[in-house]
Amino acid sequence: MQFEEFISGSYKQQYEYKSFSPSLVNHEWTWGDPRINTLLEEASLELAKLNTHSLMVPNVDLYIYMHMMKEANSSSRIEGTRTEMDEALRDIAFVDEEKRNDVREVQNYIIAMNSSIKNLKTLPLSNRLLRDAHAMLLAGARGDRKTPGEFRLSQNWIGGSSLADAVFIPPHHEDLPELLSDLEKFWHNEAINVPQLVRIAISHYQFETIHPFLDGNGRIGRLLITLYLLSKGLLDKPCLYLSAFLEKNKGQYYDALTTVRESNDLGHWIRFFLVAVRDTSRKGVDTFQQIMKLRSEVQNRVTAFGARAANGMKLLDRLYMNPVVTVKEAAQALDVAQPTASTLITLFVDQGILVETTGNRRNREFFFRDYYRLFLS
Repeated sequence: MQFEEFISGSYKQQYEYKSFSPSLVNHEWTWGDPRINTLLEEASLELAKLNTHSLMVPNVDLYIYMHMMKEANSSSRIEGTRTEMDEALRDIAFVDEEKRNDVREVQNYIIAMNSSIKNLKTLPLSNRLLRDAHAMLLAGARGDRKTPGEFRLSQNWIGGSSLADAVFIPPHHEDLPELLSDLEKFWHNEAINVPQLVRIAISHYQFETIHPFLDGNGRIGRLLITLYLLSKGLLDKPCLYLSAFLEKNKGQYYDALTTVRESNDLGHWIRFFLVAVRDTSRKGVDTFQQIMKLRSEVQNRVTAFGARAANGMKLLDRLYMNPVVTVKEAAQALDVAQPTASTLITLFVDQGILVETTGNRRNREFFFRDYYRLFLS
């Protein structure tokens, strides 16, 4: 089917409302828009460059956690949380009471992401995998009463306070088995010739339109993007996360999805998605390059610590994974006494690597600010 001939779906009369049932997607896709060809080439090239950098960076897994944290925080903010990334990095005991639910949601996203990536080694990308991720996403957080880990058995809606004034009403729950089965088959259908980036763009749109959970659909749908790229070998490391781009362009993101449903313009959404992949990949390469530059500068300073240099390098590894640390956490990470960790942290502060952020005399936190700032834009 050509994008230009695509009919997004139809409305079905339910008891007192109409739900939208999207067209099935598991078939060939073609297009006549040359802009998509150009963007697909650009996005594929930049994604390949990012993947290459992820394989060249020494100990790259140390830095992947911060990429995940940025994704988790941005994806959650799209859904309304107001947590800043530095808050999500802190022990929840140090977080203001009114923000703890938001922080828990972000931290749950990290847990769900890590578990899903690990499970991809033994399980194919599947609806089962997404249900498992959903259960972890909502555990102990807002939405934990909305059937975590289960597809919905009732009608949901987007926008408005009820079905009567909803902005969009996804398909009736009785339609979900066919729609979700079709989507899963589309991920693995080797009999059709659809580029992988186009396939995941269509898949994200379809997942968000199906809206199969009572809560958490946006976050799981965005997690699906990274899982898909990993499962298909377009990424060797989980280093591409689009949520920062989507949060920055939130209005355009929602408009592009809505335009497909209302105007059948799938091409508009595909173009938007490919730009997101292209620009985010470029940003990812730049971030890796800046990390390597900072890493070289900081290691030179730590080398001057003499007998404490070895523990200093170990502490650096801990800071690359999480740039917020307390003396107690440093002692645990290095398996040393707290006075030893305190002395080492003082050296880091004196060298300008860490800054103390609380102003307290006790229960102080220290921040690897230069590294953290690489993930802000």
